[in-house]
Amino acid sequence: MRVSFSETDIPLPVYADIISAAKRLKGKARRTPLLESKLLNDQLGGRLLIKPECLQLGGAFKFRGAYNAIEQLVQHGASGVAAYSSGNHAQGVALAASMLGVEAVIVMPKDAPKAKIENTRGFGAEVVLYDRYFEVREEIGEKIATERGLELVRPYDNADVIAGQGTVGLEIIEDVKEMGLALDAVVAPVGGGGLVAGMALAMGKLSPRTQIWGVEPQGFDDTRLSIKSGARMPHGEGESSICDSLLANIPGELTFALNHELLHDIVTVSDQEVLHAMHHAFHYLKVVSEPGGATALAAVLAGKVQLKGKTVCAVISGGNVDGEIFKRALESS
Repeated sequence: MRVSFSETDIPLPVYADIISAAKRLKGKARRTPLLESKLLNDQLGGRLLIKPECLQLGGAFKFRGAYNAIEQLVQHGASGVAAYSSGNHAQGVALAASMLGVEAVIVMPKDAPKAKIENTRGFGAEVVLYDRYFEVREEIGEKIATERGLELVRPYDNADVIAGQGTVGLEIIEDVKEMGLALDAVVAPVGGGGLVAGMALAMGKLSPRTQIWGVEPQGFDDTRLSIKSGARMPHGEGESSICDSLLANIPGELTFALNHELLHDIVTVSDQEVLHAMHHAFHYLKVVSEPGGATALAAVLAGKVQLKGKTVCAVISGGNVDGEIFKRALESS
């Protein structure tokens, strides 16, 4: 039975929804492996497992939630969907809609990485660009959905999207158990909070001893501030970050309701720490990460989530990075 969050009275996803999502995604989404490097483990003094969702279809975990939500909408007669996204949800929605044979219109910021805009169009979606500093993407997306008769698939404040993202946590626990390990902690990037919320739901059921940590870019710590205050609140103004996929202004209503109860803690990382993590992901694991996707690894490498003597899994959530940013990462020490 689902429960509702009193602020919105919207039903929250539950563990059973993640199991249903896993069934829908079987044979559709890619089951990403767990990677590790002995050299890196020796340096850090613990066992670090990496879940590389940068290898997921569309280059990010977002495909999971998008497909889970859109398949159910199509089953109920939807002929098209609309979405707003800085890039990864855009690609996930565009790809899922293409696979399911329905129209997709995506609202994206003009300054989104070129690769993300091109890939979204490449998957067959119509892209509507907006100015993130002077326009409100939610208003644009809702207007398009209403005018064109499309179903709006929000990037994180959607129970079916959260359930789809929760399959990341489901796979981690299944694979860790097969390895004969027990996880001390799992660390994941936080933008709107859908990934870590879904993972926390899955892991709270399957591995309650495992701590769930979230990581935000410095200056964009709205989830950390909200959890600390007990109410949703935006981050400060005037900051900048290379982590374009994690720049949500305020936590979602559903994601805050879950993360406020389920997360152990949230930390922040700097752009330089993120570049360092991107470098290490490539050097030790041969994995290409985008900045936002590398924040969990950055937190571990910077000692903000302790690894020494422990077994920790960090999620690299996406790999859709422009060449210039990746070049900066490779040149960082």
